[in-house]
Amino acid sequence: MTALNRVFTSRRFSAVPSLPLYLRVKKLVNDAISAQELRGGDAIPSERDAAELLGVSRVTVRKAFTELVQDGVLVQRRGSGTFVQGQARRLEQPLSRLTSFSEDMQLRGLETDATWIDRSLGLPTPEEALKLSMSPSEKICRFHRLRRADGVPLAIEHAVIPQRFLDDPQSVGASLYAALDKRGHKPVRALQRLHATALKEPEARLLELPTGSPALFIERISYLPDGRTVEYTQSHYRGDSYDFVAELTLAQDGRP
Repeated sequence: MTALNRVFTSRRFSAVPSLPLYLRVKKLVNDAISAQELRGGDAIPSERDAAELLGVSRVTVRKAFTELVQDGVLVQRRGSGTFVQGQARRLEQPLSRLTSFSEDMQLRGLETDATWIDRSLGLPTPEEALKLSMSPSEKICRFHRLRRADGVPLAIEHAVIPQRFLDDPQSVGASLYAALDKRGHKPVRALQRLHATALKEPEARLLELPTGSPALFIERISYLPDGRTVEYTQSHYRGDSYDFVAELTLAQDGRP
């Protein structure tokens, strides 16, 4: 009998104190995680298999698993199954260095990949036109994607670039900055603002986190050497994965 099946047994389930059935399933999973019988990344049986092992209905198991996902204990991955939510690796991100997500992860030795949500050509919104200092009638390239490192979803990026700097959005592969650099338009300076936020359902689902989980919302405007605005990006970064670090120095006259 596997360790997983030892957790999901009717004998063990019947030993759980008298509670509503779905709460007994939840307690069984939580206790197994606390005892390290289940660890981050471990697969959980399907609703049907868990119901058969425990001798309860699939409706009971579904209610328990749904609440465990909402509690951040389990994560459901479409097409793969249900897993124990592992502790996300924390990454330090310097605030004084301008790098792309791909460049930053490669410096850490992590393998990156992305899922494109949108990669298209169109007209800017009034806000985008204002941020990019461009005419509302001028076209932009729009890039919206989920970014991962070593298979873990870390960030959702929504970047817009004036078409005059990047003619075809389909030409961009893993790195937007690499595509801009190839055309001689890589940014050298940026103004970045960030604040804490709670993930709404669409972003939480993409990052495989419960709705309302803490995140960092980052807005960045990037510039070319001649001062022209080349990029406007809005991103959501997992709050459990990032520490943003800034080095502070005392002014020479002694004033902070």
